[in-house]
Amino acid sequence: MKIPRWTVYPALALLAVFLIPAVPAKKRAVANSEKTAGKTTFSRFVVLGIDGMDPDVLRDVIAKFPERTANLRRLVDEGGLNELGTTTPPQSPVAWSTFITGLDPGGHGIFDFLHRDPTTRAPLISTAKVTEGSTLPFVAGWQFPIGGGSEPNRSGKAFWQVLADHGVPAFIWRMPANFPVEPAQGLSFSGMMTPAIDSAYGQCTLWTTEPPSDSIAMESKIIGVQEYEGRIDTALAGPVNPFKEDGTKETLPMKIFVDRTANAATVEIAGRAIVLAPGQWSDFVRVSFHFLGFGMGSVAGTVRFHLRSLAPFELYASAINIDPIDPIEPVSSPKKASAEVAEAIGVYYTQGMPEDVNALKERIITDEEFMQQSDLVHGEGVRMMDYAIERYSAEKQGGFLFFYFSGVDLCGHMMWRHSDGEHPAHDAVFASKDSSAWSGRTGSEWRDVITDLYLQMDPVIGDLRAKLPTDTTIVVMSDHGFASYRRKFSLNTWLFDNGYLVLKAGKSKELAREDAQHRHVEIMGGEVDWSKTVAYGVGFNGLYLNRVGRELDDPKTPENEAGIVKSGPEADALLDKLARELEAVRDGDRRVIVRCDRASKVYTGARVDEAPDLLVGYDVNYGNSDESSLGRITHSVIEDNLGGTFNGSHLMSPDVVPGVLLANRKVRSGRHALEDLTVEILKTYGIKAEPGMRGHPVLE
Repeated sequence: MKIPRWTVYPALALLAVFLIPAVPAKKRAVANSEKTAGKTTFSRFVVLGIDGMDPDVLRDVIAKFPERTANLRRLVDEGGLNELGTTTPPQSPVAWSTFITGLDPGGHGIFDFLHRDPTTRAPLISTAKVTEGSTLPFVAGWQFPIGGGSEPNRSGKAFWQVLADHGVPAFIWRMPANFPVEPAQGLSFSGMMTPAIDSAYGQCTLWTTEPPSDSIAMESKIIGVQEYEGRIDTALAGPVNPFKEDGTKETLPMKIFVDRTANAATVEIAGRAIVLAPGQWSDFVRVSFHFLGFGMGSVAGTVRFHLRSLAPFELYASAINIDPIDPIEPVSSPKKASAEVAEAIGVYYTQGMPEDVNALKERIITDEEFMQQSDLVHGEGVRMMDYAIERYSAEKQGGFLFFYFSGVDLCGHMMWRHSDGEHPAHDAVFASKDSSAWSGRTGSEWRDVITDLYLQMDPVIGDLRAKLPTDTTIVVMSDHGFASYRRKFSLNTWLFDNGYLVLKAGKSKELAREDAQHRHVEIMGGEVDWSKTVAYGVGFNGLYLNRVGRELDDPKTPENEAGIVKSGPEADALLDKLARELEAVRDGDRRVIVRCDRASKVYTGARVDEAPDLLVGYDVNYGNSDESSLGRITHSVIEDNLGGTFNGSHLMSPDVVPGVLLANRKVRSGRHALEDLTVEILKTYGIKAEPGMRGHPVLE
């Protein structure tokens, strides 16, 4: 998916709060690890989270490569290869929030990657509540920012805080949806949804002497440069300076010296000189941006470079990550723990989606370069896990450990088409190319990339197991499964074509991309007639009714955008009709949508009314298009999924993408889901489920 620029606001709001001494930051709970430890000894329970691991794919990989999956097979022999039910919808922030709290989305309030503003209908990032501050003008283009900030949008208590209430140590490493970091009686680190300092999900940069004329870059920064006698003068752009009225980004001067005789380039930045050969990746470089001069108001970050080419010159830089040694906002609890890890294993990615999927979507890097970068992330994860096990093993009380790997999911999103010969974006020539330099497996080709991602996890499990006491309970789980995403469905276009979403007189949906008059048409763009519109879509699975009392009028516009659908029998009848018609949609003879779930029927808890009214569950090979998810009304209802987006996905019906549950203990018979595993963790330590939890134990 392509994330629009409004998602930088959570990161920028954090900058505004934490750079201004006059505005007190919200006080945080002190991590219980700083208190005196009790004398009680607790069972050791370890959960390894492998995002996106699919039970059917795992079964096939084990059958095909039994000699390379000894550690996975051992777990299957001990506890079986079990499906783990995911959430409705099966999206990572939704699923991990359910695992964290033991609540369904109606309780924790995370329903999608994207929520919507009920007044403007504009998409919002789901996991943070952002409060915009104000400014006081000063002199000569300077201003004082006042207030503003960001806080978690998730409700419910994290299970490791429940453990802490009962004195149980917990060590939480890279947990998704754990930003800002929630402390444990032990250690806690953020994971997916952690922003970079220059953007919410990370903006890479490409400096090139031949900038493309047809760039599709949306979240990346492509900078055209000129070389004079082997020298390039440019700059690295960082975060927006909240003290400047014009909203300019602070930059760091950067000099590049190109030596084609030596087949290398030297990058000089922040007092460092980094020498790179074509194809080489640098270590992380620590940088600092000063907002007020004289070293005041500085923000520390880290960046990694990759020299793509000398002719033409092309240099890639990662998003500017929060510096774990000097974080502007804690990425661990206690705060000092992130620096201790950096000292032990080196500076590491703190950005929540470390595999640079946006760079590949926007053709900043190639598939092979993406997998090289992902391999750096994986190696870093292995080193961090080894350190985590060492810290955990030194805890004499025992307790709980969670560790997370993202590669199977994020690489699966971008590389699935190479393993699927029927995918419209499949490239048979590339798929047949040798991939052994990445996989380390003789004879491997890029068509095997999904298999090799799974094989990459087997030694990780073996390493984990070898370093833990033999009486440790070990669970390997995923938040959801995975499937091919061949065809894009536009929910908003379907709603428009069927009369549920109405544009103003004289307005029409988008023309075909090939049309010279093509332009974006968005539900928040002032072209929708809200007095006649009864339903619209925002997010990857969400359909909202234009409801009276919930959808509000925007006082900034002359029109009345207030909702028109009354709750009760009118809304119920409309939802039944929408569900029937959507479930009947066919693409030729293929089913597009497995089922549509009413939020009021599948969710419980205090926040059900905030949810989309209907959760659209797509079949394998289908999903809501990125454009429709962001509120656009595209030309076609269904079209091939070609380039610039995920080609493997799980944004479907929960029925078709269950997760995986493996254990070194016998798993109880029956169906199990994410919230059940949460209850099992509490049960291990003799703790009753919290109010609102509906799970049951899963281990014998």
